[in-house]
Amino acid sequence: MKKITSSLAVICLTVILFATNLMASENSTVALPAPAPSFSGVTIDGKPFSSASLKGKAYIVNFFATWCPPCRAEIPDMVTLQKAYAAKGFTFIGIAVNEKEPKVRKFIKDKGITYPVLMVTPAIVGTFNRYIEGGITGIPTSFVVDSSGNMTGVMVGPRSKAAFEQIINSSTSRKTGK
Repeated sequence: MKKITSSLAVICLTVILFATNLMASENSTVALPAPAPSFSGVTIDGKPFSSASLKGKAYIVNFFATWCPPCRAEIPDMVTLQKAYAAKGFTFIGIAVNEKEPKVRKFIKDKGITYPVLMVTPAIVGTFNRYIEGGITGIPTSFVVDSSGNMTGVMVGPRSKAAFEQIINSSTSRKTGK
């Protein structure tokens, strides 16, 4: 019973945070656009990862959890868009929060996620917290970086495929001016 109550509390908190923070870009603490932060870690499949490898690419860093209904709702669209736009210099980067690594590994396999996924660390959270008033307080939270290396948006809450696609097209065309 305690586990069910705890799970319901987490879900309710996620929904409340989503409802109160639909557009976090309005509350960012760093004026956007701003240079994107550097971050690094190890992907869920054990490969070293650094934002330095993303130079010249547009990307969206998405903080998520496998148990989060809004996160689960947007991930299939993210997978589809990753496949469609990877060759055009775009990628998502997933940051799994409040999770155990084996569960995340299974989730990635089950959902067909091909973009890099890292487990959250205090350093990664600290790096992104300065871009949103009060820090990351809800999931999903996504940070948009254009192909020129500038953070251009922060979004709290899930996005539709069409919304993500519009953001991707805008972010990948900034460098070339297209």
